Amino acid sequence: MIAITSNHITDERIAEIVHHIEKHGVQAHVSKGVDRTVIGIIGKADPKLAEQLRQMSGIENVIKISKSYKLASREFHPDNTVIKIKDVAIGGEELVIMGGPCAVESPQQIDDIARLVKAAGGQVLRGGAFKPRTGPYSFQGVGVEGLIMMAEAGRKHGLLTITEVMTPEYVDVCAEYADILQVGTRNMQNFDLLRKLGQTDRPVLLKRGFSATYDEFLNAAEYILAGGNPNVMLCERGIRTFETYTRNTLDLSAIPVLQSLSHLPVISDPSHGTGRRELVEPMSKASVAAGADGLIVEMHTDPDNSMTGDGVQSLFPDQFAKLLLDLEKLAPLCGKTFNTAKSFTFA
Repeated sequence: MIAITSNHITDERIAEIVHHIEKHGVQAHVSKGVDRTVIGIIGKADPKLAEQLRQMSGIENVIKISKSYKLASREFHPDNTVIKIKDVAIGGEELVIMGGPCAVESPQQIDDIARLVKAAGGQVLRGGAFKPRTGPYSFQGVGVEGLIMMAEAGRKHGLLTITEVMTPEYVDVCAEYADILQVGTRNMQNFDLLRKLGQTDRPVLLKRGFSATYDEFLNAAEYILAGGNPNVMLCERGIRTFETYTRNTLDLSAIPVLQSLSHLPVISDPSHGTGRRELVEPMSKASVAAGADGLIVEMHTDPDNSMTGDGVQSLFPDQFAKLLLDLEKLAPLCGKTFNTAKSFTFA
């Protein structure tokens, strides 16, 4: 259920309404938009509460939300959420590019790649320190040392950093070194992890499970939002279908669908979505055309010898740079801005 306030309501009156709602043993989440404020009521409320709210001064309407996800729904938050991290705004007018290797391998490797991501016009350096692998004998990442390496490379080259966190126990240490925390497809419904991420102040990029419906995906985001962290990005990274030519099937329709259902920024991952280097460029452009707020793209200086074995989906540096130059031309046609020459300087 949501309560929509009238225009020009004071903060003091909103606080009074919130206090009244919470006396009924439910939570009240306030979302201030451009033209109105929406108060979301989370929990099983007394049926009489809706009628009480309708009669209170300052309340314009009370609407029942039928969806199981409340805070993630566009009904609760009509305006797009824009996540601001230092000089980068995700979900706004600018297209955001996250680039880098599947895994951090060495200080030299991540420093070289960070320099190239920055030179091409990327804003965020990606890299895994802890790697969830299908087989137990595959390379599992270098751990906390990798976090330190990536943090140093990000600071040196003026890039934000994003890394995957796999368990609740590692949320705090990953948050200490990375600007954005990523939840991989295998952990989309790791509810203990999602609850823990709801308690951190770091933005979260939540990847869609490879067999998850939109409803399941948004309910996973709801766990983080309900925990108190409003800064969640949704990432379409391909789903499992009958087709075997590509690693996954990148669901481009997910981008406009999720944007119609939710206010959260939507990021596309064409690298995992296809698993084939030659498809990353066209699917990146298709994602932007579909309305994506950003891309997360694998790039490696020596992809054929990467330690994870995911080199077949990683771009070479020259391919990454060319892609971003093409996106600079494409973005304005799709309602976004992107400038490869823009320089970010972080304090």
